[in-house]
Amino acid sequence: MTVVVKIGGARAVDPAGALADIATIAEDEDVVVTHGGSTAVDDTLERLGVEPEYVETPSGVVGRFTDEETMEVFEMVLPGLLNTEMVASLQSEGVDAVGLSGVDGKLLHGPRKSAVRVVEDGKRKIRRGDHSGSIKEVNTDLLETLLDAGHTPVVSPPMAGSDEDDDGNSVITAVNTDADRTAATLAGALGARLVLLTDVPGILEDPDDESTLIEAVETPTEFEQLEAAAEGFMGRKVMAIEEALAGGASTAIVADANADQPITSALNGAGTHVTADALTEE
Repeated sequence: MTVVVKIGGARAVDPAGALADIATIAEDEDVVVTHGGSTAVDDTLERLGVEPEYVETPSGVVGRFTDEETMEVFEMVLPGLLNTEMVASLQSEGVDAVGLSGVDGKLLHGPRKSAVRVVEDGKRKIRRGDHSGSIKEVNTDLLETLLDAGHTPVVSPPMAGSDEDDDGNSVITAVNTDADRTAATLAGALGARLVLLTDVPGILEDPDDESTLIEAVETPTEFEQLEAAAEGFMGRKVMAIEEALAGGASTAIVADANADQPITSALNGAGTHVTADALTEE
């Protein structure tokens, strides 16, 4: 069965262990790699004198607001710098990696959002000028062609966002999409196992206490408890887990990117494991 691995872009994440582990796993299984890059994007924006902006949705999920200037940096850093570096690192590990953005072959395709709903100062508002989109289609034929040929796809945002011009003609532009939800959509479309690697051991009941790791989530009640425990950026991972399992993924795992053999250990039980039964009505 295919494994979709998302390597987090937080400053505390060292991808070296995950990349070496992918080389081992790819000998026997198909692997699709995705990655974030929030820290690198923020660092580049700050060097340009631009303050990164994050907003909170009405559901409490924290995400990036991507204006035109941020989008330019996003395109430069993720599919340019980070994806290329990751592909080169995997090739150094003996993996025949191929780098793709979601725009290539319309790998990740969906409508561009004209506006986003946010909460500011306790009030719900609509923010316009955001360059983001929602993935509705995955070009699985492209991925399966690469996998069948022995390649390991390395996928990064942006996605191919559809919009209309003044004459009603469809126009495709590169727009931002969340990396966790990118991985979730890929895992769902491929019926794969999803492994989200981050800078903590998994989802914790108490974010300041690693001994409160939630190890297994197998019922709707336990999933509700998981949602209640997730705070800030971890809320996006829980949303991604739900989308992956609803889309067809067999299981979803949040685990420590800095552990020894982080993907192998996650597949063998480390981290927070959520099964599709957690979305089934009791």
